Amino acid sequence: MKRFAVLVVFLVGGFGLSACQEMRETPGQGAHRLLDWSVDTLNNIARQPQLKSFVKHVPTARAVMILPAIVKAGFFFGAEGGSGVLMARNADGTWGYPAFYTLGAASIGLQFGIQDTETILVIRNEGALKSIIKDQGKFGADLGVTFGVVGAGMEASTTTNLRADILAFTNAKVGAFAGASLEGAVLARRRDMNEAFYGQGATPEAIIFQGRYKNPKADPLRSALARFR
Repeated sequence: MKRFAVLVVFLVGGFGLSACQEMRETPGQGAHRLLDWSVDTLNNIARQPQLKSFVKHVPTARAVMILPAIVKAGFFFGAEGGSGVLMARNADGTWGYPAFYTLGAASIGLQFGIQDTETILVIRNEGALKSIIKDQGKFGADLGVTFGVVGAGMEASTTTNLRADILAFTNAKVGAFAGASLEGAVLARRRDMNEAFYGQGATPEAIIFQGRYKNPKADPLRSALARFR
C-alpha cells in the first residue's frame, strides 16, 4: 500500500501548471519559491470570509502544512498534486522551521474540471503530527487520522470537523472541479528540497522534532504564522 502511495505522489507530483515551474527549478529554488508562496497563502486564506474560522484554529494548532498550489484535473480519471511545507509549534509557543513535502492523489470516478487550489492543513494534535512525519502515506488510511475540510459552502461547526485530527482550509484560485476531495491523498517527503535548504541529512524528523536544522530564510514565514494569536 505505501509503495503504491509513494508511486502516486511521483506520478502526480509533476502534474499541472505549478509542476511545470518546478521542473524548471533546482530543489533549492523550489524551496524558496514555496516559502514565498506560503506567506501569500496564509494571508489569502485568513482574509476569505467563508474561511474566517481559520484564524481561530491556528493559535491552538500543533502544526500546519501549507500547500500553496494543489492543481487538480480530471475527466473520469482524476489527478492532483502540489508541494508544500510542514511547520510545528515549539515548546515555547514559537513556530519551528519548515520541512518540505509533496501531496498527490489519483482517482477514477465521476469527476471533471480543472482547478488550482491553495490549502492549509491545521494539524490539531501530537498524534497526527507524528503520523505525518513517521508514517507518510494516505490521509484516512495509512496515516490513521481523521480529516475535515472547510471551504466555500462548507462549515467547520459539524461534529465531524470539530473532532477531526486535521482540518483542511481550501481556497480555489482558478477553475472549478467536481467529484474529488483530499481524502485518500498521499504525502511524501521532499528529500531533495529539505537537503537543498538545510544541508545533507536534513529529514523532517530532524527538522521538526529534533530542531537540528535552521535557516533564517524561513523567518518571514515563521513571523507570518506568529501573527495568529
